Amino acid sequence: MKKFSKGIILAGGSGSRLYPLTKSCNKHLLPIYNKPMIYYPLSTLLQAGIHDILIISSDEYIKDFIRLFGDGSSLGIKISYKVQENPNGIAEAFLIGEDFIGESNVCLILGDNVFYGSELENYLNNASINMSGCSVFSYHVSNPSDYGVVEFNENKVISIEEKPKIPKSNYALTGMYFCDNRCVEYAKSIEPSERGELEIVDVLKKYLDNDSLEVFSMKKGFVWLDTGLPMNLLEASNFIKTIEDREGINIGCIEEISLNKGFIDKDQYDKLISSMPSSAYKKRVDFNDGNY
Repeated sequence: MKKFSKGIILAGGSGSRLYPLTKSCNKHLLPIYNKPMIYYPLSTLLQAGIHDILIISSDEYIKDFIRLFGDGSSLGIKISYKVQENPNGIAEAFLIGEDFIGESNVCLILGDNVFYGSELENYLNNASINMSGCSVFSYHVSNPSDYGVVEFNENKVISIEEKPKIPKSNYALTGMYFCDNRCVEYAKSIEPSERGELEIVDVLKKYLDNDSLEVFSMKKGFVWLDTGLPMNLLEASNFIKTIEDREGINIGCIEEISLNKGFIDKDQYDKLISSMPSSAYKKRVDFNDGNY
């Protein structure tokens, strides 16, 4: 069966909720423990087998991402870049990436989302099977009014609302969307919301109206972290450090995932690691070191 090969990481926005951290730095380059924030959504796309990736950010910071990843060839993947002139909403990513998407399906993931779970790859594989529609993930939260909220009736989606004052459920939509290429057509057909943005919820409603929206509820044992606030950055860093130290694994390690997915071989991996400056991160990912 044909798999998703294209992904978009939306790493734009002003990051105003993280001020003054973001006064001189794009929030997606801020650290979550020992890696830049954007490593985590990129690693999720790699785990899904996606190897052709578009990073969208503001003109002010796009060069920083190019400096970080280049063209992706060292990871055995392809990374390209486009500018979002203004933070006009998540759904604008489909319009900016129209040429990149072409006739393909695409996974859009927000640059400040962290996913973790032993069965994550199975969830990603199941989501990518829906080749003529859209698959998204929901997660039970205590503050649903801060997110897009999905309402179920016997496991069938009956409504989606963006940041409702009176939520119909506690299930928030996470920032990852597996869409067929109708996403571009749908994004073109919606109008900006009252806050002047093209809302991703309005695109999802188009799929829902056409009975082609599938929502996977992430069960216990999965972790979804939205790192848009200072307390979230701290919680995410503490979580990543705790899991990595206790279990002796690496979370969000794009080099290791590229090796495991076959995008690069062991020789390429060793060359990539040897090119890194001496650091705690290099020690963690150097298999020849003998510690991990």
